[in-house]
Amino acid sequence: MRKAQPKKIPLAPDPRFNDVQVTRFINNIMLDGKKTTAFKIFYDSLEKVAKMTNEDGYEMWKKAVANVTPAVEVRSRRIGGATFQIPAEVRADRKISLSMKWLVRFSRERNGKTMADKLANEIVAATKGEGGAFKKKEDTHRMAEANKAFSHFKV
Repeated sequence: MRKAQPKKIPLAPDPRFNDVQVTRFINNIMLDGKKTTAFKIFYDSLEKVAKMTNEDGYEMWKKAVANVTPAVEVRSRRIGGATFQIPAEVRADRKISLSMKWLVRFSRERNGKTMADKLANEIVAATKGEGGAFKKKEDTHRMAEANKAFSHFKV
């Protein structure tokens, strides 16, 4: 086991919006180290979102990430031979990670011609409170609510 936690390397903000969160999202989109392709996918999807909704694509993306961000999750804990799902608050850093991963994952699973199209559709759906990523958040909250009786165990 480590003696000290490794230092978090700060991310460089993206060139267009000068936002570290965008870089984080692009890193989630990226496959096989192809960052330029990931940038192109993200920026194209924001343009498509802007065309579809006649609103700022960047603001829509921020709203989508906020809508998909979970507040609580369930964690497994073994107590006396039985495994309980115990609801726990989500750390701030993990909240953002989960919401971004869910947006990317469910946009990949969507139907569409290009990844930019799929991502644009998922962003619009998440902004409206629909889509796979939003459903995942709702399911996570529902699981936590259903297992509230075990919250006194605390993880």
